[in-house]
Amino acid sequence: QVQLVESGGGLVQPGGSLKLSCAASRNIFSINLMAWYRQAPGNKRDVVATITAGGITNYTDSVKGRFTISRDNIKPMMYLEMNNLKPEDTAVYYCHANQNAVTYWGHGTQVTVSS
Repeated sequence: QVQLVESGGGLVQPGGSLKLSCAASRNIFSINLMAWYRQAPGNKRDVVATITAGGITNYTDSVKGRFTISRDNIKPMMYLEMNNLKPEDTAVYYCHANQNAVTYWGHGTQVTVSS
């Protein structure tokens, strides 16, 4: 079992930046895949970025070059640094972990990009 708690969301103007954090309740060395998902109103939950235990990352096309996912297995934390934010990035962002096909979710943090 692992509990995940997101923080760092908020209201930001277009072009601005935010850094999301995901705190895990125990060490995450054994969790091979962690990810950030997002869900906008009326839309399904989609993956934004993934990171393996070894640090291999992958991004959905719409955020490539703007978002950076990282993890600290010792703290244990996962992060999503978001730059040049656009209104279409507005969504609830969720922390996700997958360990041996068992999935864990946080409760989400709201990101709103608006002038």
